[in-house]
Amino acid sequence: MASRFQEASLVTSPSYPNAVAWSSENLIAVAAGHLVIILNPALPSGPRGVISVPNAEPYQIGKVRYEDLLTGGLLPSSLKRERHPSVRSLSWSHLGMSQNYGCLLAVCSAEGRVKLYRPPFSDFSADWLEIADVSDLLFENLLSINFGESNNPSSTSLSNKDQVVQPDHEDDERIPILRTRKRRKTSLDNINLHEMDISDQASCSKQDNQTVNNVLAVELYEQPSNAHNCHSLPKAPKKCSREISPEKYVSREALLSSLSVAWSSLLTFSTEGSSFENLLRFSLLAIGSKSGCVSIWKVHAPESYHIERGNVSPNVELTAIIQAHSSWVSTMSWGISGCDSSNPQMLLVTGSCDGSVKIWMSNKEDLQKSVEVYTSSFFLLKQVVAVNLVPVSTLSFVVNNYSDEMHLAIGKGSGSFEVWKCEISTRKFEQVASTNAHDQVVTGLAWSYDGRCLYSCSQDNYVRNWILSENTISEVPIPANTPGLSSTSDLPDDFLSCLGVALSPGNLAVALVRSFNIELLNPMYEARSQKAAVEFIWNGAQQCGESEDCSETITEAILGFSKNEYAYWESNLLWSLKEFRDYNKPLVLWDMIAAMLAFKQSMPEFVELVTTKWLSVSYLGFHADIPMEDLVPKISKRFSAVPSRLLHILNVISRRVMLSELKTDEINRKLQGQRMNNEEETDLWLKLLQESERELRERLVGLSFSAYLTAESAPSTGNWHPAGLAQMQQWVEINHDIVDNQLQTLSLEVKSSLTRSSSNSTETALEEENCPYCAAPVHFKSPEEAVCQAPHQKKKKERCDQGHKLERCCVSMQVCPPTPLWFCKCCNRLTLELAPEALFALLSFPNDLKSLPEYSFSKVALKPFCLFCGILLQRKQPEFLLSASPV
Repeated sequence: MASRFQEASLVTSPSYPNAVAWSSENLIAVAAGHLVIILNPALPSGPRGVISVPNAEPYQIGKVRYEDLLTGGLLPSSLKRERHPSVRSLSWSHLGMSQNYGCLLAVCSAEGRVKLYRPPFSDFSADWLEIADVSDLLFENLLSINFGESNNPSSTSLSNKDQVVQPDHEDDERIPILRTRKRRKTSLDNINLHEMDISDQASCSKQDNQTVNNVLAVELYEQPSNAHNCHSLPKAPKKCSREISPEKYVSREALLSSLSVAWSSLLTFSTEGSSFENLLRFSLLAIGSKSGCVSIWKVHAPESYHIERGNVSPNVELTAIIQAHSSWVSTMSWGISGCDSSNPQMLLVTGSCDGSVKIWMSNKEDLQKSVEVYTSSFFLLKQVVAVNLVPVSTLSFVVNNYSDEMHLAIGKGSGSFEVWKCEISTRKFEQVASTNAHDQVVTGLAWSYDGRCLYSCSQDNYVRNWILSENTISEVPIPANTPGLSSTSDLPDDFLSCLGVALSPGNLAVALVRSFNIELLNPMYEARSQKAAVEFIWNGAQQCGESEDCSETITEAILGFSKNEYAYWESNLLWSLKEFRDYNKPLVLWDMIAAMLAFKQSMPEFVELVTTKWLSVSYLGFHADIPMEDLVPKISKRFSAVPSRLLHILNVISRRVMLSELKTDEINRKLQGQRMNNEEETDLWLKLLQESERELRERLVGLSFSAYLTAESAPSTGNWHPAGLAQMQQWVEINHDIVDNQLQTLSLEVKSSLTRSSSNSTETALEEENCPYCAAPVHFKSPEEAVCQAPHQKKKKERCDQGHKLERCCVSMQVCPPTPLWFCKCCNRLTLELAPEALFALLSFPNDLKSLPEYSFSKVALKPFCLFCGILLQRKQPEFLLSASPV
């Protein structure tokens, strides 16, 4: 097996499968006992975030006679006395769900509670903050409708009004969906749940020792109010002394006992007849329970993003409760089908302890209806695996819209796993393989490279690597680490089990969670502080089946190393860069940069060859095998014709890989000084970086001028109103010899319009700015920084450099105030005003900026991305606090 290239020790050990998750903003969460430990893979031994799962007060759900305590499946609840909190399941949301545009983390405890947490970006703390208790919301929903039970005690079925008849054909089979309808002034009075007899399930799934210990109680305590999230939900009664049967108690307990959580991607919809500014943005959160039900929640994304206020709770709504299985829902996974994001089809895969696996689908019309009337409709697309004696322990589901295929891997408690393949267009499912891969329960599965490679791990401590080719799957050795990429840590290798596997956003690195065999460790030192570890191994040398033509020069230049190893590294690096061309995919290049930096130390020729091939193919459209000195001028001429995302990737590679020997501030100073001295010979990558950033700034200035003139002719409250127009005009005047002619024409029009309106209103875009510290005037000379003209400078010219040195916003070019600002970890620039999303979606420099459609200037939820690097901006944190590292 390949050796790790870095690792991080944990003070607590995981207890359940799927114990690790990798977020789209490059953070790793590990479910380790009663803690959730959040790591930054760029600094695995650095600062960490922590979530401590407390003891939860049980929900008091009814009154049962004393003589019935040993009947109706109540024995586990009656005998349970001690509570040991532990994390059973966790899942990251998509980027954009937190107030700082980061990810939310859903945590399900062994006691059945599900809570949402956000990063402490404005609290200067290591503890992540709870923002919603979804289990409390579920309890209030169920309590308000008496758990879906009919007032008639003898009634055990759905009413005819709400029962959905199941057709004969499986592909169109509509399942009984327990809907939560919301009307403006009416209560939730139309939900009916199956009153299930699950007394034989209370101790299923190998007698789970973390059975929810809801205490038998006579009265209900009042739940905390969460009115702004419940949307006028009818309040639960303070007391309920009604006696219920043991079967009803077990049924209610199972409905409230959550086992697994899964987030969908972020969805965007517009209501019928509304304009583009009335977009609804939300993510679906699925929660599986012991009753076999799956509750689906809509968690709305923030309307705007900021880094100063973090105490805003999300809008969480119950959409539906699906009776998915007859036993515990142990694992779930979301997918989205359809290349067109405006017409998505949501897919939810659920696995159960009864051995069954099902795929549910909700099409665009149903999702749109769900948005408007707070209903949801999922239908059964396929029952992949029927009920059997082997429970399902884990799932991995990937949808490849480019190849029109879905790949599903199903891990089981027996140590085997199955692989299913489906053509999206025909919905034809086919079992590709069923193999006894492990000796114990499969604890983790992860697809990589769009479903061509699969990693599996088990409680037997083995991690295996599989390649899917056509309709066959075969095991291959885990890729060996290239020289220079191995760890030199003395972390012990006495592992007992592996409880999870996760892939990095770029698919080039793999994270594994392993528990130590405490009996083999030094009891005085290691056994006390090292209960488990997160291992990182490289996935770049993975054989993916299909590969592009690789440069033969690599193998000629390297002696003593595998030819295929470097060929696969080249192919996978180029694949990863190609995937990030989609501007909807967050630009997280940490794994690629880390690998290229390691190669640069041991084999710089390899890095140069890969970079040259990517530049020529991406910018010129073909592989030009020419020296870098000849390639740079050709690429520079193509900057105005390429998408903004390509410019962002180029800037990140230039700064973090090719110019890695220079500090970020030094690079910025060189970029500012090069325009003053054109005769000095400059580095090729500095020149390339300078011209790329200037192209992006021209695009921003052009969009800003066009947005202002559009708003002047047709005012709209939903449009983006750019700031810093006067500063942009001065920048165009300073660079009039190199900027596009369109910008000069638009600059004159904007200046004329501002002059006419300045006499009638107080415009903020004045040519002269003041220092935020001494109120001295500040003149515009550079878009990066400024120096105020302090009063004493007029008398003592020799001290003219003693004014306050100020930084300018990289978007508006205005002087930054002394308040928390957005910060870029790649170029170290500050941002006060956010750039419009249209800038990041541009495929080229517009031929006519005046003819841009109005929706290009929408101000709805401006995304905090860096103008020059395209990565996620964040609030600058002290070195002792955790923060994400996209690069």
